Amino acid sequence: MGFADQRFNVNLSILYTELPLLERPAAAAAAGFGSVELWWPWVDSPTPARSELDALKRAIEDAGVRLRGLNLYAGQLPGPDRGALSIPGEESERFRANIDVASDFAGSLGCEALNALYGNRVDGVDPAEQDALALENLVLAARAADRIGAILLVETLNRAESPRYPLLSAPAGVGLVDRVDEATGLGNAKFLMDLYHLSMNGEDLPQAIAAYAGRTGHVQIADTPGRGAPGTGTLPLEDLLDQLAEAGYEGRVGLEYKPGDRPSAEAFDWLPAEARGDR
Repeated sequence: MGFADQRFNVNLSILYTELPLLERPAAAAAAGFGSVELWWPWVDSPTPARSELDALKRAIEDAGVRLRGLNLYAGQLPGPDRGALSIPGEESERFRANIDVASDFAGSLGCEALNALYGNRVDGVDPAEQDALALENLVLAARAADRIGAILLVETLNRAESPRYPLLSAPAGVGLVDRVDEATGLGNAKFLMDLYHLSMNGEDLPQAIAAYAGRTGHVQIADTPGRGAPGTGTLPLEDLLDQLAEAGYEGRVGLEYKPGDRPSAEAFDWLPAEARGDR
């Protein structure tokens, strides 16, 4: 097995950012990719103008790529403000306003997964209050995902970059997936296993893979340290992806790494051409 046996999406919110948003799908296609994923592109607006949504939809369709995954509104990414759905007041309201807009957009492109970032802890707010609000909003998001035939992903981050984010381990992420599924009865909440974030937290990756591959709806990768391309750090990513496949994971792998000081188009020399197409 190896990289050539995997199926990859390129994340257009961390790669190709040297290009305007509407040029990125075509750039990914030119590099041989058939599938892409995105963070919510409008960081200041959970409900952008219809013309902006339509323009991005056309860019994706004209490029001939498939949108496989889309983050729901989460504020500024990358940055210290991670997530919105558990933050009382305006941020939670913005998240709710985004749910139908994002899911309708994703559904129009046959998107398979919506990703909901939890939200940081807030000074002066009882964590139990935030957790109750988060579950309420995740239930709404799971129902919206189900309406378009998609899954809802729950992601853990890492302590060094997001110290106030409450989901900092695979058990914490999977535990929340269980609570969402119990509340909705839909069974469409899944764990997003980001090997970069789990590694940054010092998690035992083979153990996490063995325990949670069956609960995982999507995998994302970057090397550590530095969040660069595979081979720029110390993570044995090829071996880890093989372990995932052997444990029964049959989904796609998102490339969510920084290209470094080179153009994004030059940051895929590690990846065989046959692994880039849409299979």
